Amino acid sequence: MAEKRDYYEVLGVERNADADTIKKAYRKAAIKYHPDKNPGDKEAEEKFKEAAEAYDVLSNDDKRARYDRFGHAGMSGAAGGSGFGGFSGGGFSMEDIFEQFGDIFGGAFGGGFGGGRSSRARTSRGSDIRITVKLSLNEIAEGVTKKLKINKTVACSACGGSGAKDSSSYSTCSQCNGSGYIISVQNSFFGRMQTQSVCPTCQGTGRVIKDKCSKCSGEGTERGQEIIEVKIPAGVGDGMVLTVRGKGNAARNGGQNGDLLVVIEEEHNPQLVRDGNDLIHNLNITVTTAILGGEVEVPTIDGKARIKIAPGTHAGKVLRLRGKGLPDVNGYGRGDIMVVVDITIPDELTKEERKLVEKLAEQPNFKQASGVENQNIFERMKNFFR
Repeated sequence: MAEKRDYYEVLGVERNADADTIKKAYRKAAIKYHPDKNPGDKEAEEKFKEAAEAYDVLSNDDKRARYDRFGHAGMSGAAGGSGFGGFSGGGFSMEDIFEQFGDIFGGAFGGGFGGGRSSRARTSRGSDIRITVKLSLNEIAEGVTKKLKINKTVACSACGGSGAKDSSSYSTCSQCNGSGYIISVQNSFFGRMQTQSVCPTCQGTGRVIKDKCSKCSGEGTERGQEIIEVKIPAGVGDGMVLTVRGKGNAARNGGQNGDLLVVIEEEHNPQLVRDGNDLIHNLNITVTTAILGGEVEVPTIDGKARIKIAPGTHAGKVLRLRGKGLPDVNGYGRGDIMVVVDITIPDELTKEERKLVEKLAEQPNFKQASGVENQNIFERMKNFFR
């Protein structure tokens, strides 16, 4: 399988391009590779689909942010899990593209591909639902399935979402005479074209409701609840949005359901701070431990770990626990835990303690040091990451 091209490269725009620039670039590519302009050209058709896929992602703020952070892997539900993903999942046909993006051509190509090709019925679509799910570091590390009770519009229980009283409560649409589409002739980039578009009265069904459902008054929806299981992959990040297709609000008259957008929020952990896939822990040790060395406990995602402190450890020293951080959302390994050493200095001393410290201060090894030992904590941290 050929490797997917970068979406910005496909549209020929910079990574910081604004929405208007992206739309213009897509329009240009779509016109260039449109099937009506390139009949029978499979390569042009593939490039047409590729441009539409790129536009679907880059024109959506949530998808674009996920793509910028995780690349193509982020477009398959952030980790390839079922139920998530977008246009780039690969199952869209040419008709899907025209249904979703046809208006960007300003009507030049109509609802179909031109000529005598049939047009898909354009159904109404329910609105999306956005919810926030809080996750602990443990849940992020392992991945988790959440059961969410969602208040939403659902298909009417009386009419099944049709909006009609019963199966005989329909009449033939007078505007399209039951065909579901209308024909119009208009000027385009390629001259006069006859286009076929969905009937605006019946939305392509060829019929209209004569007697409405008494429960929903013809809307086809009612308020309800649904318990939805959402599988969240390991390694997700704060602010990431996972899309569950078809689990948003129901549409009027049996149309297409909206989507459920799950926004990830990380719960604060008082001991471990996330930095990408790495975790940082600030370890406080006593002066005597810093001087003499010893063993101490540090927190990890799944419990405690004991580490050795070497004699003569300075404040700011970073100890790395490899592979103890968070998994990469794309499956590329695991981060580390970086333990940053800090030395606790007592605020008050007893007379006896003070005498001992003063005595130590007179010893050769406790005189003021020079050179690298005298670097401040920021310098040592900077050196560590070079």
